[in-house]
Amino acid sequence: MTDPLRPIVVMGVSAVGKTTIGIELARLTGARFVDADDLHGEANVTKMSAGIPLEDADRWPWLDRVGAALEPGTVVACSALKRAYRDVLRRHAPEAFFVHLHVDAAELMERAAERDGHFMPAALLQSQLDSLEPLSQDEAGATIDADARPEEVAARALASLPTGDR
Repeated sequence: MTDPLRPIVVMGVSAVGKTTIGIELARLTGARFVDADDLHGEANVTKMSAGIPLEDADRWPWLDRVGAALEPGTVVACSALKRAYRDVLRRHAPEAFFVHLHVDAAELMERAAERDGHFMPAALLQSQLDSLEPLSQDEAGATIDADARPEEVAARALASLPTGDR
């Protein structure tokens, strides 16, 4: 019997493709998928919908809910922009592996402008780019270019996982 897949967090700024790649990665690994956006409280959604960036105080309870979802055999799409946010997630799931999706800013702006019906307006993308702290060498994870078709990006993400999780 093999051990279940460690929890995986597909992270990055808005419009980078976290949900799309997370769903595909979950499909490829047989994992359950959770979108952290679905775990935001109503006040956070209202704030972001109004174009107001969240403050850390808004994020801590949400990050605890996301962390509670990080069970073995789960892929979670979550911005996890700052090291401190990832530390909260690791308190819940120390073995979590972070897949940081990266796309250049011009492409992100284009993607964000094309999205329809998402509570996170394109106007907040710059605040996320300003807040982003890339993975440090001591964090379990990999940075993946998300500049291709979702299937190809998910395959890159899968290849980045530690050998026992592929």
